[in-house]
Parts: sequence; C-alpha cells; structure tokens
Amino acid sequence: MKNSSSFLMRSLMFLPAHNQRLMNSAAKSNADVLLLDIEDSVQPVHNKEIARSNIVEYVKRGEFKKHLVFPRINDRESGQLLKDLAELTIPGITGFMYPKSYTGQDVYFIDKLLDTIEYEKGIPQGTFKLIPLIETTAAVLNAQEICQASKRVVAIAFGCEDFVTDLEGVHDPDGKSIFTPRAMIAMAARANNLIPIDTVHIKVHDLTDLERNLVIAKNLGFEGMLVLNPKELPLVHKYFSPTEEEINEAKEMIEMAAIAEKEGKGVAVINNKFIGPPMVLAAKKTLKKHESILKKGL
Repeated sequence: MKNSSSFLMRSLMFLPAHNQRLMNSAAKSNADVLLLDIEDSVQPVHNKEIARSNIVEYVKRGEFKKHLVFPRINDRESGQLLKDLAELTIPGITGFMYPKSYTGQDVYFIDKLLDTIEYEKGIPQGTFKLIPLIETTAAVLNAQEICQASKRVVAIAFGCEDFVTDLEGVHDPDGKSIFTPRAMIAMAARANNLIPIDTVHIKVHDLTDLERNLVIAKNLGFEGMLVLNPKELPLVHKYFSPTEEEINEAKEMIEMAAIAEKEGKGVAVINNKFIGPPMVLAAKKTLKKHESILKKGL
C-alpha cells in the first residue's frame, strides 16, 4: 500500500502557466501545491507552448522551490500530452495532474509513458508522481481502480463542474448533487492510503460559503482542496491544519498510550474515554502533519 503522508497538500492552486503575471504571484504565495495549468485555461493552442516554456524557465530559476509543483497536463486524446511530458520531466517538477481520468487504464497509460521517458533521460523510475482528476461519472465509479492503477498516484482530486455537466444534473446551492461523489472519492483515496483532494470552490469571493464547504470537506475526510484564488488560502489552511487543541490532545494520547503499554495495559484512558490503537494512529498522523507545516514555515 502506498504512503503519501510525506506530501503536504492542504491547498492546490490552479493558475494558467502562459500568464507570467500569475506565475509571479504564485511564486510568492503560500499554497502547498502549484497546479501550473497547460490544459483548459490555456487557449488557444499556441499558448500551450508558451505555458510549457514558462514552467521550464521558472522551475530552473528556482522560483517555485518552496512549493510542490504539479503541472496539469493535457489528456491522452489532445495531441499535446507527449510534448507536455517530454519537456516537463525535469528536476523541480514533483509530478503531474492528469485530467479526464475515466478508468485505471488512463492512469496506467501515463504511468508507462513516464517509465519510458524516465528511462530515456536516465531518471530513477517512479520519480514523477500523479494526481488523477476525477471529473466524470465514469471516473467516480472507477475511483478505486484509478487509485490502484499506478504506484505514482499520491492523491486524487474531484472536479465537480465537469462531473455535474456529465451527470446532466444541477450544482445546487447546498451541494446535495455532489455529496455522494465527494464521499466516494474520499473513501477511495483513504482505502488506498492516498490523499483525497476536494473540488474547487467556484464562488471565489464568497468566503462564508467557502467555509461552509470546508466544514463538509473535513467531515468527509478530505485533506486538501483545489484553489482558484489566493484569497481562499488562509481559510483552506485553517481547516486542513491541526488546531492547537488537536495537537495537544494528540501528544497526550501518545504519552498515555506509551505509559499504558509500559504498564502492560491494553488501552489508556483519558477523561473517561478509552484510547485504542486507531486513535493513537490518528494522533501520530496529526503530529506528523503539524511537523510538516512547521517545516514549511507556514
């Protein structure tokens, strides 16, 4: 089973890579992951070459050294995919977000393409990671298979607008039409020890609605969110970072569990609550995430 806990992915911010002004702004942001887009937001087609060149230039200059960098590449039917991967498999790129992941076969195809490119370039196999974007009804139903299609997969992310269009449904204000796919995606990711990433919040100026969605996302088990605007980052980081109370409680749990083990007791008790192995494991994950955040300095 893959372990993705070494990646801090509270916020994954989209920006069109052909736009240098936005690239400059992103370099100064405190987003955990930069999704440098070469796909939907980069039109017409000739701008895709500009986007690729920008990414190579900015990465080689070290502009994004404080971020995980995952360009969103074009899909396998676009005619652009091989150019994307051939040019962007360079040091400083963590991996790639792959759109339109309908089945595990789509992810397997990218995996094998990367195997070949890494071999040709003398790069260790498995260097470049993948985040499949789940944005169709087929992809939601095949989420488990997508998670298991490649060891490169470290997270899966939900694209709600394309999903609702494919569903021929309505993205209602309360989010009822996307609740089930959100839950299914989070479960598929967690079942395979991957990071579940929630969909973008399209009302970027409505921070009250963003907070309402963050509460739902955290309750469903998501670990991060796709972001369209830097103004969303403070709230996103607040909800996907451990609170001081959670950190203190985690430390206490681990200490009490260690004492119980030393005394030959099966479980510890804190405030009249039994502390079993699953809660201790969760506490360790909380502290590991806290250490990652401190390390990043944000």
